[in-house]
Amino acid sequence: MGAGSAYMRGNGPRSGSFRLGLTAFGRAAQPEGRTPIGMNFQGQHRSPAEPVEPVEHDAAADAKRKVRRSRYAWIGTGASIVLFAVSLGVLWKLVQSVSWAEVRSAIAAATAEQLGLAFLFVGVSYVFLTGYDALALRQLKIKVPYRITALASFTSYAVSFTLGFPLLTAGTIRYWIYARQGLSTAKIAALTVIAGFTFWLGMGVVLGLSLIIEAGQLAGLAFTSIRINQGVGLAALALVLGYLAWVSAKKRSITVKHWRLELPGASVSIGQMIVGIGDVCAAAAVLYVLLPQETTLGFTTFLAIYVLAAMLGIASNAPGGIGVFEATVLLALSSLPRNEVLTSLLLFRGCYYVVPFVTALAMLGLYEIVKRAGGARDPGPPEGTAGPSGRAWRDESETR
Repeated sequence: MGAGSAYMRGNGPRSGSFRLGLTAFGRAAQPEGRTPIGMNFQGQHRSPAEPVEPVEHDAAADAKRKVRRSRYAWIGTGASIVLFAVSLGVLWKLVQSVSWAEVRSAIAAATAEQLGLAFLFVGVSYVFLTGYDALALRQLKIKVPYRITALASFTSYAVSFTLGFPLLTAGTIRYWIYARQGLSTAKIAALTVIAGFTFWLGMGVVLGLSLIIEAGQLAGLAFTSIRINQGVGLAALALVLGYLAWVSAKKRSITVKHWRLELPGASVSIGQMIVGIGDVCAAAAVLYVLLPQETTLGFTTFLAIYVLAAMLGIASNAPGGIGVFEATVLLALSSLPRNEVLTSLLLFRGCYYVVPFVTALAMLGLYEIVKRAGGARDPGPPEGTAGPSGRAWRDESETR
């Protein structure tokens, strides 16, 4: 689904797992005997002469906060499990009326033109996904060759979309590739977070516009009212515009534990929004061209269905939203032949997930062979690029 669906498919920063992932990144980045206090996501350390205010710890208060966070984490996990279980039940009931003979017949009926267009849009979506990492590197003021950025982005998303657990799978692959370019663990963690913002900005704009433009047709498909659809669409757009206004007013940052990440400003955020829109639209187009040829549903209307299915898939925490995504699409497209829609979903999984996954594994294997055959590490890059010491060279504008 686009970063995709990054995050449908498994790249989104969600509360509990998000904090855990950042904590893991933070611990890995610290040399023995060095405290993480005083380092931010930009890879900068405070001067030793710079005073650090002492922090008084209340053991009882800390224990209460941990218990409270644990309780809330279980609520989110429980909701995800319930959503996934209900969706599987709905999906099972929907496919009971479909025979495998009908599915095989529908697969055979898929034309070469449909499959060709589907793979074209798969390529377009993954090209936009490389923009997620490229914009994040720009925000962090790190120069990495585009071929390396594209390799890290494509392989990390293709693997995490299929296997799930994006903080582990995608994070490991990114570290494997970017660490050889001199990026510290903190930089790679920051890159991952910024890429998540790119996905949600694009998703918010697409959802808002499609709900407003196609409010009437979606009301019939989703059994809602036009006003509800328009209200949700306006709220989604308002959130995106509010975020853009917020980061435009002055430099903003978020802090997790002792880590601080400076958020992109207006220009980079607008670029993120455009890249995210392109990714989501291209990913939706993959499934759209695989739908039955008698489909009369407009692409804008289908976009809203796709985004809703993707968001429910993200909430379920299932790899690629499997089960939840299919159940949502089948319900929304109940006016079409069910066996043909199910076939379209199976072909979509193959085109967007399986083929890129196999390709990514082959590329990672080839990359490792080439690196090992090359022997010595690459020479240090010029100033302004990532250096081999594990810390990015900073431009003069970054030094303090």
